[in-house]
Amino acid sequence: MKKILLIEPSFPIPNKSKNHRNFLPIGLLKIASYLRMKGNIIKLIRGIPKEKEELINFKPDEIWITSLFSYWAKYVKSTVQFYKNLFPDSKIIVGGIYASLFPVKEVKDYTQCDEVYQGVIPEAEIVKPAYDLVDVDYQILHTTRGCIRKCSFCGTWKIEPEFIAKKSIIDMVTHKKLIFYDNNMLANPFIENILNELIELKKRGKILWCESQSGFDGRIMQQKPYLGKMLKQAGFRYPRIAWDGEYKFYPEIEKQINILKNSGFHAKEIYIFVLYNWEIPFEEMEKKRVKCWEWGVQIADCRYRPLNQMFDEFNSKKKNQTIKDYYIHTATGWTDDLVKKFRKNVRMQNICVRHGFPFYSKDFERKKYNKEIIKKIKKLKTFEEKIKFLKDKKIDFWIPNENIS
Repeated sequence: MKKILLIEPSFPIPNKSKNHRNFLPIGLLKIASYLRMKGNIIKLIRGIPKEKEELINFKPDEIWITSLFSYWAKYVKSTVQFYKNLFPDSKIIVGGIYASLFPVKEVKDYTQCDEVYQGVIPEAEIVKPAYDLVDVDYQILHTTRGCIRKCSFCGTWKIEPEFIAKKSIIDMVTHKKLIFYDNNMLANPFIENILNELIELKKRGKILWCESQSGFDGRIMQQKPYLGKMLKQAGFRYPRIAWDGEYKFYPEIEKQINILKNSGFHAKEIYIFVLYNWEIPFEEMEKKRVKCWEWGVQIADCRYRPLNQMFDEFNSKKKNQTIKDYYIHTATGWTDDLVKKFRKNVRMQNICVRHGFPFYSKDFERKKYNKEIIKKIKKLKTFEEKIKFLKDKKIDFWIPNENIS
């Protein structure tokens, strides 16, 4: 029996998102259950505790530290140093995404840990995560590991080279809210059986809703359009599909959106992943953004960083940042100004889509005007009348499909 400390470093995640479905350290929770089954005593620490006293009575034999993105490696390094100083006799093991993407020696040299574990722990994959260690009301599930695609910007197929699929998940469900962490859920050859299980659980009131964090493979959905209705019946919400390619491929994306809409999903609850600051220049990305506006769907913007990028000091409020601060894909004309402009345009457009506004106004968002002004604008029948009203009142506004270059 060992005392093992599981650590999630102090990544730059807002406190309000610590238990968010996108950031929960599900790997550590699975490992906690697995190590408990072997008779070990486990303690989970998220970040560096303000009071060291809470650790004084728990002197670990081993310390397992997880990692996320490569560009957050410095947080792993500082965490290793903190616990190495606090517990000099404990063995420190680093695992997770960054640790799996880089050579073992490089990770050891940079973080000064004792050991590096790469990939997933197979034995931990079959146990239920230790949700008692965190305060959440949802459950995270995997129906697959790996991905059938090999996108150059993604590290999934490097970390999990083998595509492994579950035939059933019904015995794994313990909560009414389910988040799927699959990288390509629809690629599971048993997806229909799994969706039928979820549909049955939904009918019986055993689950409320489901989400797929990484979205759905639209190409598979085009081959099997009936999966859209099954996803809706299973209680999936906020479906996401990816548009990584050029603007010219928009007819295919439109077909995928229509499958979801015909399955019962409202346009504004559909999200399109778009990768910017990459091989597609700003002007073309703006055309893609406006096409999403025409479709009435929201954008999940993804700023590109190379898999071997070891730093990211991007600051949306700071001007004139350079490649010394964060990765900027200058080869296709991206600049700090364009990266931030695109990000800002996406944010303003999403607000318009969510609320059904024909324009965005910073003055309204900051509640500079009272509700009476907004009511007057809503009563105006035509778009032209609304714009004239804004101009006459000198209220700032931005129209998503104008001045896109």
